[in-house]
Amino acid sequence: MTRNQIATIIAIIFHAIGLVGMAFINRELFVKATPYHLLLMAALLFYTQRRINWAFLLFFIVCFIAGFLVEWLGTSTGMLFGNYAYGTALGYKYKEVPLLIGVNWFIIMYCCGCTIQMFFSRLAAATGDEQIKTSKLVRWLSVVLDGALLAVIIDWFLEPAAIKLGYWRWLGSGEVPWFNYSSWFVVSALLLTIFQWLPFGRHNKFALHLLLIQVMFFLLVKVFL
Repeated sequence: MTRNQIATIIAIIFHAIGLVGMAFINRELFVKATPYHLLLMAALLFYTQRRINWAFLLFFIVCFIAGFLVEWLGTSTGMLFGNYAYGTALGYKYKEVPLLIGVNWFIIMYCCGCTIQMFFSRLAAATGDEQIKTSKLVRWLSVVLDGALLAVIIDWFLEPAAIKLGYWRWLGSGEVPWFNYSSWFVVSALLLTIFQWLPFGRHNKFALHLLLIQVMFFLLVKVFL
């Protein structure tokens, strides 16, 4: 089996175990395992990356630091995403923000960027459109803007399940403000610009598989838990 196949099987198994465990065994116990689950998914992305060079590591570091900082600014001021607070499910917190939230930002940005990059390449091959094949500007805009839109859609899927599992809670009325999604789009577009600028491989099938697995997982959490 290829690395992508091995990683996909592992991801499916662990998401399924988490879902079954929360539904039928001990919800609190399995929710507390979330930090280890996040680290495992990030490790699988590293495992399936064809070549880990300085640029890939830099992108991870940038996502980790930027993700933590925007969440710290968000929880401290309510300016970026609205008034919200993190629970204990995501592990150790510094300044009331889980350190692992930066890992989550990396996972989402990398998966969204790779997914749009692969879709773009397949579209160019399928249509035979020379402009799509050769235009660097079109490719950049597609990955940055479409990738940011995809990240917003992922966040929209994630919100109800994350609230149910106690990852975070919205203060006041408890409703997710719409400017949360606009801020997500802007921050994601900036990080995906860096994703495009840095010279590392972006063809990772497992990134697409993980994105689909996570969407299905959070939909099932929303419906059944």
